[in-house]
Amino acid sequence: MKIISTNIGNPTTFLWNGKEERTGIYKYPTQEPLFLGKTDVKDDTVVDRKHHGGEHKACYLFSSAQYPYWKSKYPHLEWDWGMFGENLTIEGLNESQLRIGDIYKIGASLVQVSQPREPCYKLGVRFGTQDIIKQYIDHCHPGTYVRILIEGNVNKGDILELTEQSKNPLTVQQFYKLLYAKEKNVDLVNLAIDNTALPDYKRERLKQYLKDKGN
Repeated sequence: MKIISTNIGNPTTFLWNGKEERTGIYKYPTQEPLFLGKTDVKDDTVVDRKHHGGEHKACYLFSSAQYPYWKSKYPHLEWDWGMFGENLTIEGLNESQLRIGDIYKIGASLVQVSQPREPCYKLGVRFGTQDIIKQYIDHCHPGTYVRILIEGNVNKGDILELTEQSKNPLTVQQFYKLLYAKEKNVDLVNLAIDNTALPDYKRERLKQYLKDKGN
């Protein structure tokens, strides 16, 4: 895997239900290195700290391989890397192979795969339609957030070097599907509960799901 674009955003104001809101989803390529900090990317815009940024969402990665699919669905948009709000556009990223908990060296940083991106209405704002939310969920290629274990700069062209594969086999794509499944696979639920790279609150919700199901 390789970084083919580093992207950063300025705050953008939009109207939502008659009220002005701001978002950092409008990201565009930059030729500057990005500094991956513990809770966010330096100089990037994170407006809603409740749902974005933080330890488990410090940096967002998205696959360049998914762009042709979305371009064909939305040919009228002005396309560039960063369209999905990702900080790093990655060549070769495949959510069906990435395990939650995998650790990668990227440039001067060390990162850990933490969780898939769950789309919100702000993705719909950027694409000009809320239809994309269901489309994005159904497509099952959400990209991934990473935790920053060692802070540092990353640059376009940097290779993602796997330094430690998670012993827990749960992939980003499996967990993503699990999040939206009404009837959840119990084996996958247990894998997620046992995966300490996931945020605690997500694991607790899955524990509650099993209790509610009588498991």
